Amino acid sequence: MATRKASSPKPPATKVSGASRASKKIALIDPEEALARLCAEAALDKKAEDVLILDMRGISSFTDFFVIVSGTSEPQLKAIAGSIRERVREATGQRPIAEDGFPVSQWVIVDYASVIVHIFHTEKRHVYGLEDLWNDAKRIEVSSQ
Repeated sequence: MATRKASSPKPPATKVSGASRASKKIALIDPEEALARLCAEAALDKKAEDVLILDMRGISSFTDFFVIVSGTSEPQLKAIAGSIRERVREATGQRPIAEDGFPVSQWVIVDYASVIVHIFHTEKRHVYGLEDLWNDAKRIEVSSQ
């Protein structure tokens, strides 16, 4: 015999203030996209440049999103990676499943499985051209503050 869950009544519609509207908009984003946006925001906090999110769903079997950012120096690359790790840990309790590269290599990867963050030195980003390699991925707009 199957059991049915009792449905709870919907709360009455209420008017949403500006701040609440922003929260409501964020709530409509799926968790993986929210994580990608959180990583992008953390990178922007450390003045990352050319921040881009690629939606890899439907074209990749290994991740849902790439976050690609640039920095202009090794200390900045280190600061961006640290900011991302800290913000994600504070907001979600998650730690990266893997990290690869070092600021001296000019390409650092912070891997959260569903979101992979690529932190490039500006010159190296153009050499590897991930945006061109995955040019069929949908681009998600990231606005700087």
